[in-house]
Amino acid sequence: MGILQAKLSEYDAPQKAMEAGIYPYFRVIQSDQDTEVLINGKKVLMFGSNSYLGLTNHPKIKEAAKKAIDKYGTGCAGSRFLNGTLDIHIELEERLAKLMNKDAAICYSTGFQVNLGVVSALTGRNDYLLLDELDHASIIEGSRLSFSKILKYQHNNMQALESKLKICEPDKIKLIVVDGIFSMEGDIVNLPEIVRLAKKYSASIMVDDAHSIGVLGKNGAGTASHFGLTDQVDLTMGTFSKSLASLGGFIAADKEVINYLKHTSRTLIFSASMTPSSAATVLAALDIMESEPERIKHLWDLTDYTLKAFQNLGFDTGKSASPIIPLFIRNELKALQMTKLLLEEGIFVNPVVSPGVPKEDSLIRFSLMATHTFEQVDKAVDKIAKVATKLEMLNTVEISK
Repeated sequence: MGILQAKLSEYDAPQKAMEAGIYPYFRVIQSDQDTEVLINGKKVLMFGSNSYLGLTNHPKIKEAAKKAIDKYGTGCAGSRFLNGTLDIHIELEERLAKLMNKDAAICYSTGFQVNLGVVSALTGRNDYLLLDELDHASIIEGSRLSFSKILKYQHNNMQALESKLKICEPDKIKLIVVDGIFSMEGDIVNLPEIVRLAKKYSASIMVDDAHSIGVLGKNGAGTASHFGLTDQVDLTMGTFSKSLASLGGFIAADKEVINYLKHTSRTLIFSASMTPSSAATVLAALDIMESEPERIKHLWDLTDYTLKAFQNLGFDTGKSASPIIPLFIRNELKALQMTKLLLEEGIFVNPVVSPGVPKEDSLIRFSLMATHTFEQVDKAVDKIAKVATKLEMLNTVEISK
């Protein structure tokens, strides 16, 4: 065995979890990503998906994918920079720019590549990146590839952000990069205050709307739209793998910014372009999102209902104000045990433990889709209360019959 293999063979945390019967990852799904999925031939209620609008199996979206394959084939065999730009990519980018109320947009193959390629390219060695400590991993990785000075501030703490802005050199670029909806905690960024501070200290703002598009704002246009601050946000990033039922991502901004990124962002230039079927499905999803506002309304009705149900049972849901509802367990072992027992009860949820969150903030991530029913939510809440009581996490809970 070589030195590399010998070192890596010491990593046995997954094997220990498997031996204990609580390994929660790579669970194999045998059906489409709907409110109910098949696992080991058994129907399970899905509350672990990011398909907030419930569009992944919509017939119009599947038909759009099939037509795109018939016209363009299955792939582009090259990067956007060279031979991988199709007319359908340009159509999608123009549509996204209009939705975000920006001059232009550019699409990447994945959302992770957007943050990796944009954050690493925009600022220089003497400039500053200011990051919320709970920003998505792709933002963190992008900052690591940048030569800029990285300043992290306490989560959604505007006094902490201002203290970091104060120490930045006034004549250098200062870019605040922040999630719109935080992916594990479900809370919404204090964008109005960030805008105020950005003006005060001549900073720019980039918002990661991966979990906000299709959820917040007019016609699902995201966080800046939600607060009426679209013209105050310099760059808006989004993904297609959540509300928009596909794969890929984009950045929208002024035409000068997009022009710069098109010619300097390495994850764009050196990656194959998003597949034709992916682009077509996003266009179809945008049609549905904009023409069926009742989907977003139902999603929010479900969110309000579910948050109250969990809080009434005594669960700690933190500061969530979105369809992402964290159930803070604050014990990694119990979070894994709870996930296993819930799957046995027919409920699919995701455990979030270190390094996803600090050990003391381990949680169960419960996420809603617009296609869920109130009856499905009731069933899941009852099962979660039952398991939590069994694990002595909610000793006085009243379990519905």
